[in-house]
Formats: sequence, structure tokens, C-alpha cells
Amino acid sequence: MARPIYVRFETPTELSDKALQLVQVASETGKVRVGTNEVTKSSERSEAKLVIMAEDVDPVEILVHIPMLCEEKRIPYVYVPKKQRLGQSAGLSKSAASVAVVEPGEAKALLDEIAAQFPNLKK
Repeated sequence: MARPIYVRFETPTELSDKALQLVQVASETGKVRVGTNEVTKSSERSEAKLVIMAEDVDPVEILVHIPMLCEEKRIPYVYVPKKQRLGQSAGLSKSAASVAVVEPGEAKALLDEIAAQFPNLKK
């Protein structure tokens, strides 16, 4: 299956697993924004430290603007394969198309590690 148009690079499995772990810890000890509207708002206000998007979102138009917005605001972003797992990591019983980490809480080191790898992903 071809990747959706908003997926600009491939995120290694190891890194997407770390991103899910970061979302889980940040939702428990810090602050996350869940859902595309909340992610858009926190990105526009430059509050987001990292944005995580699911690759299996339908319709794809929901997330098309997010990578451009993140690049404009210099916010690192990564992808995870499944929206269901992203929602579960954020503490929801539903799926989530995207999540913004606003305060990493106890996951600061994990956030820094993912953000440091971001420039290498886009090549």
C-alpha cells in the first residue's frame, strides 16, 4: 500500500515505539493535546514540543496541513503506524489521528532523543 500524501518520510519502528512511549509518559506526568484540532492549535501557538501522527488516518485530508505547519514553526514530528495505538498511548479508549506533546513531564530525555533524530529522518 502506498503511503498517504502527508507522510513525508519513513519513521523507523524503534523510533515510533519510543514516540508511543513518550506519549504515554507525557499523558501521565506532563501534558499532551489529542486530536488534529488541538494539535493544530498548539502547533500554531508554538506550544508543541513534538507532534506524532498516525499513518492509517482516513480521510488523509485530516492531517495534510500538519507537517507543513510543523516545519513552519520548527516543531519536530514523527509518524506511528496505527491511530488505535496512538490513542491508547494517550490514555484514550478511542483512536487518535495526532497528538502534540506540550509538556513531556518525566519523558524529557525521551523527547530530546526523538527530537535529535528528527533532522536525520527527513533526508
